[in-house]
Amino acid sequence: MRTLVNVILVATGITSALMAGLFYAYSCSVTLGLARLSDHAYLSAMQSINRAILNPVFFLGFMGALILLPLSTFLHYQQQPSARFWLLLGATIVYAVGVFGVTAAGNVPMNNMLDAFNISGVSAEQLAAQRLQFEEKWNSLNMIRTVASVLTVTLVIIACLCPQKVPAK
Repeated sequence: MRTLVNVILVATGITSALMAGLFYAYSCSVTLGLARLSDHAYLSAMQSINRAILNPVFFLGFMGALILLPLSTFLHYQQQPSARFWLLLGATIVYAVGVFGVTAAGNVPMNNMLDAFNISGVSAEQLAAQRLQFEEKWNSLNMIRTVASVLTVTLVIIACLCPQKVPAK
């Protein structure tokens, strides 16, 4: 049984790290590159990115972490919870609130609003207004997801390094 628990813990770490890497890379490269684009090009690029990211590979990491974090936490629960349990519980809460929650309550509604905006045939002022309404807030929410996902991975790594008490039989 310990082997399955360890495999699940490793999968938890991998899915969490994949998401941290995605948000980190986006924050330190993609948003900086997109910021240099014209309003029309920026809005068009964001619409395209937001549509393209909705794919099975993304969902495997995004939802995988959401499922595996609480599962790993549960599997490490004992009568006297260990440091590993508490670290995994912290990672679960941080991910559920700071990554999944922020995405579901913040970024996704903004993405849907942007997706509904018809770029063709609007004035330069309307493009600028749409970008102003979207870019800074979306980037701020993405930074929250970045910090939360990196903290999640950090907690999972520390949990992996903590000795696990074997329950008495």
